[in-house]
Amino acid sequence: MRLARAGALAGTLLIAAIAMLACTNLGQGAMDTPVSGPKGPVEEGWKVSRVVDGDTIRVRRGGQERKVRLIGIDSPESVKPDAPVECFGPQAAQFADRLLDDQQVVLEFDPSQDDTDRYGRTLAYVWRAVPGSDQDATSPGQPSYALFNLEAIRSGFAREATYAGAYAWQQEFRQADDAARAAGVGMWGACDGR
Repeated sequence: MRLARAGALAGTLLIAAIAMLACTNLGQGAMDTPVSGPKGPVEEGWKVSRVVDGDTIRVRRGGQERKVRLIGIDSPESVKPDAPVECFGPQAAQFADRLLDDQQVVLEFDPSQDDTDRYGRTLAYVWRAVPGSDQDATSPGQPSYALFNLEAIRSGFAREATYAGAYAWQQEFRQADDAARAAGVGMWGACDGR
């Protein structure tokens, strides 16, 4: 449904391009296993207008703005009304801000999940271009793409979270979560009982 709205041909070409170029590069050794491109329909041309916290952003395209809740992750709270700031919440928000603020992103949707959550936020995975990262000589000037949701888990700024049943990236997110916990990365080394 969404792919048709975004333009079937453009979406198909974008999926193919991201699949060819997909890569994550955060310097964490074994946790850096590259991932393939999007598994579901995508919409391109979105720009992050504001990072709300480690798992929620606002994006803008043309005159349209959306609040996006990232599928499959939960970061410690830093701005939830009537809730205390949790251990590593500010750091998770800063990580998201550093990588996403004012950046062009591709939203990937998951047919196994609802379009929005109970708060009306769009549910999506977020792919970001990795600046200065040509994948190979056949595509000079083309950036690699990183799945931000997975980067946040790998770096210990979020944990894997299943809210509405199995989702497309669940296995990869759970593996990354296990590895980050075992390595004591991010919140797993800084916070008791997270």
